[in-house]
Amino acid sequence: MFRKIALGSSLLTLAAGSASADTLREALVSTYANNPTITAQRESLRATDANVAIARAAGRPQVNATVGLNRDLTQSGSLRRLGKGPYVSGGVDLSYPLFNGGSVRNSIEAARIRVEGGRATLRAVEGDTFTEAVAAYMDVIRDRAIVELNQNNVRVLTTNLEATRDRFEIGDLTRTDVAQSEARLQLGNSNLATAQGRLRGSEENYRRVVGRAPGVLAPPPPLPPLPATPEQAVQIALANNPDLIAIQREATAAGRDVRVAQASRLPTVSAVASGDYVNTVSGDTGGTPRSGSATSVGVSTRIPLYQGGLPSARIRQAQAFEGQRLEQLVGTERAVVANTQSAFATYQAAQSAIQSNTVAVQANELALEGARAERSVGTRTVLDVLNAEQELLNSQVALVTAKRDSYVAGFQLLNAMGQAEADDLGLDGGPLYDPLGNYRRVAGNWNDWAGEPQHTAVATRTVTPAETPVVTPPAQ
Repeated sequence: MFRKIALGSSLLTLAAGSASADTLREALVSTYANNPTITAQRESLRATDANVAIARAAGRPQVNATVGLNRDLTQSGSLRRLGKGPYVSGGVDLSYPLFNGGSVRNSIEAARIRVEGGRATLRAVEGDTFTEAVAAYMDVIRDRAIVELNQNNVRVLTTNLEATRDRFEIGDLTRTDVAQSEARLQLGNSNLATAQGRLRGSEENYRRVVGRAPGVLAPPPPLPPLPATPEQAVQIALANNPDLIAIQREATAAGRDVRVAQASRLPTVSAVASGDYVNTVSGDTGGTPRSGSATSVGVSTRIPLYQGGLPSARIRQAQAFEGQRLEQLVGTERAVVANTQSAFATYQAAQSAIQSNTVAVQANELALEGARAERSVGTRTVLDVLNAEQELLNSQVALVTAKRDSYVAGFQLLNAMGQAEADDLGLDGGPLYDPLGNYRRVAGNWNDWAGEPQHTAVATRTVTPAETPVVTPPAQ
């Protein structure tokens, strides 16, 4: 895990580490605190937490009060002596469910299971976003290194062109040599412009994911030890991958939904109590007082005899949703296996590419040195030297790219195995988000008038003052 990793070591040697440089850990801390994808998923989990309280409410007492002001329009017989009113009436009704076929119990359990799935989904979103942040971090390091390599190449080609022109002036080289040098310089300028554009895109992507523009980026810490075989990686992923855990919980909750639907066929029993009071507003009662109260208690039973086929339709629908989740579980399992195998293979390939490109860079450096020496004695042409310089540049870019690919693939493998979350990374930028805190606070709530303050966005905006649109007042 990252908290067990010494930050002084580095897999890459592409960026100069300094005391003021931003580290990968700092970028991940910023991502964890400010990325809108993560903060939005936390709000989604809070909404899922509230479903537990909603389910519990169906098994709690219900109290309702009624107040009315009425006047009779017509009267006949013995009712005439009571007067037409108006009358004030009031009542209180209490109902407490005693038996509901298991629908409340299963609804509560389904909501709890979905909370567990929501927590796993939050873990998955964290891991995916951290992987995106690591890729953005490494892209900036890679592209800055490539820009620097191309800038150095342009400087070398410029010097070569000047030397070639000087030798052409004294008749030592031909116009063809000058043209070749000039063409290669223009190609170098083109490659530099392309690399600078790619770097700008990587820096903007970093700003989008991390929440701020990249400064000087320090080399990343080495990755923790990874599994030796892809089979071992798959075993870990199938046990820990949060996407797989989330869909497993969803499938289990869908089974509970089937039981809730089946309960609609069964009787329900409730204890009831009521109290009513009536009093006349005017004195026109024919001499007979018009006021009184009544209270009652009892048991109410609802026995469904025929509901138009509604229970069967709901049961079939719930069973179909359960089947859908079970099929999605298999699909998610396939994706986890494929992603793990792919990340492992990409990591291994990148490691091999690093070794090969390291040798290639060393060989091309010797080849360039030899080509320059042989050109000075006339056994090599200007084109040979230009080609040697280009081959060295290509191998250097390939090495930089392979190192980036290796690190990102390794982190993707950690993510697939469920080991790229906040707890695993040991982020020390402040307390970690505790999903249990909100659950404990809201899941057992009894208060009808409890609420939350108006939500304000936690994620930080990345619009700079220069990018803020200027509002022009309307013409008068």
